[in-house]
Amino acid sequence: MSKYYILFGPPGAGKGTQAGAIAKQYNLKHISTGELLRAEIAAGTELGRQAKELIAAGNLVPDSVVEGMIASAFETVKGVDGFLLDGFPRNISQAEDLDRMLEARGESVTGCISIMISDRMIRERIQHRAAIEGRADDASDATVTNRINTYHAQTEPLIQYYKQCGKYHEADGVGTIEEVYKRITEIM
Repeated sequence: MSKYYILFGPPGAGKGTQAGAIAKQYNLKHISTGELLRAEIAAGTELGRQAKELIAAGNLVPDSVVEGMIASAFETVKGVDGFLLDGFPRNISQAEDLDRMLEARGESVTGCISIMISDRMIRERIQHRAAIEGRADDASDATVTNRINTYHAQTEPLIQYYKQCGKYHEADGVGTIEEVYKRITEIM
């Protein structure tokens, strides 16, 4: 039985920062939908071109595209004890699709860990990251506001979804990287 953890939280909560260390600690494959999409964009694929236009406008890439990339990783990645999903699922429909995908494998979600920060902190962190990494998709106020609103509208309902399954856990995202990491590993 593989483990399937979902790392959850608003943009800028530190999911990407924490995921690498968590994946290494527990021998999990970190699957970041953002990184998968950025790789497609960098490769200049048709999917990459479509994704680039949507992301530039602050919109999400269609579920079917993201789910195809995730399903492929489940099939092709070997030598790990499980997966750490970062940026997926983003809505109830994706969560239901993930459940079906795992059911077909005789598996299920192990747990959903949410790194919690305030909207003010989301804004500060995204703008700071944009400046450091030169990520133009994160730079404008309108894009940041759209990402925060999209998160609240589409992604927050997942909290209730995973609470009902008894698989939802929260970690305070405020503090040093080490402090947040310790909170997450205590949950796991």
